[in-house]
Amino acid sequence: MGHVWVKARIGDPSKRRVIEVDALVDTGATLTAIPRRLANELGLEVTGKVPVMTAGGRIELERTRVWIELEGKEDIVSAVISDVIDKVLIGVTVLEVLGLQVDPVTGRLKEWTILLY
Repeated sequence: MGHVWVKARIGDPSKRRVIEVDALVDTGATLTAIPRRLANELGLEVTGKVPVMTAGGRIELERTRVWIELEGKEDIVSAVISDVIDKVLIGVTVLEVLGLQVDPVTGRLKEWTILLY
């Protein structure tokens, strides 16, 4: 299917600082990853650390809460802060929380029913 890029608005949970970014949807990732420079620009608060598995092995990243808007839907979600990536990566939990999924035919996001089970 290739890469799925979306326009996303991200900000601190109070939405005092919000920016629009081109983000890569990564359905193989659980959490959303925010580059450190954007986390600093938005003033995101570190809420803890979490071990994550990457292609290079297991590492520990700082965790935060971030406001995110995709396709007109918004929520505050958990994310990790990365010193390695330079783009926002949208993980599958954000898609599930917002009721969105990747349409493999069009390579775009589409509405999806939120599951309770």
